[in-house]
Amino acid sequence: MGLLKFLFTILGALSPVHIWFVTAMSGAQKIGEDSEGNKYYQAKARKGYNHPRRWVVYHGDPEPSRVPPEWHGWLHYQTDVFPTDSETSFRRSWQKPPQANMSGTPFAYHPPGHLLAGGKGDPATGDYESWVPPNPSTQTRHS
Repeated sequence: MGLLKFLFTILGALSPVHIWFVTAMSGAQKIGEDSEGNKYYQAKARKGYNHPRRWVVYHGDPEPSRVPPEWHGWLHYQTDVFPTDSETSFRRSWQKPPQANMSGTPFAYHPPGHLLAGGKGDPATGDYESWVPPNPSTQTRHS
């Protein structure tokens, strides 16, 4: 058991070896795969828990924002129904496919005026009028 502990210490919890070991040793059942290539698994509940264990093995880098909404709902026990190719999808034509979260990368969105976007915002248009609270001495009281 010392060798496995050493490997998991070196490789970490998100290493392919660790994920393969947990998936193989837990008696997991592959539930499905999404359009991104992520694979979804389910295994029996752990001792003391009353719901099955569910997890995703990411295709490529582990990026949770690339999990489609229908699979996210299944992973978080919001539904027990998982998407299949044989069923009609509830997704609409106007919905965009999931995208990775680019925060903290050179591709992150920076609005006009942000220091990383040049630091100069749009000029004021003059259509803003600030609110001034009413003078309490000129207000009438309703009794």
